[in-house]
Amino acid sequence: MNGADMKKSEEKLGMVLLRNLAGVLAIVWMCIIFAFSAQPKEESGAVSASFTYHMVSSTRTFFHWDLSDARVKEISDAIEGFIRKVAHMAEFGTMSVLLYIWIGQWEMGFLRRGGTAVGATTVYAATDEIHQLFVPGRAGRFSDVCIDCAGALVGVVVFALLVRLVQHIRARRLKREVRARQDA
Repeated sequence: MNGADMKKSEEKLGMVLLRNLAGVLAIVWMCIIFAFSAQPKEESGAVSASFTYHMVSSTRTFFHWDLSDARVKEISDAIEGFIRKVAHMAEFGTMSVLLYIWIGQWEMGFLRRGGTAVGATTVYAATDEIHQLFVPGRAGRFSDVCIDCAGALVGVVVFALLVRLVQHIRARRLKREVRARQDA
């Protein structure tokens, strides 16, 4: 085996390890989602309210806005529902990207790979909502499954676009390097 073949073999092994790590992280992420979903309504609401309050408070500090604590609380209460839905999208977008990376070890096109990742994430979102039916004060909602599915789709599309952008930049850099060697 020559040096170029050995380097390709090492790169392939590295990608296999990275993809399998993504699969393990997807399972860990599912456990984290499950743990958050197992919180009773009061506990989940307190975590959400606290996060939103600290986010608005930090924004006040960062931008040097003169907002009273009462105004910060009023703003955080007003946007808490929106923040919860964005968090849902981010949670399931992350899961979908991890699955998309893991699935990459099998030969398939973007649509099939992305569809599989989004589909698996949506199925998990549906089971998560069913799980919430058995948690005190929580409710399983079809609208939450739709929001989670949208997050999964956005996650895969944004990730795929970022990968394409990086590949494009690398290809341009390689072309410049080849031209520079030819000119030298």
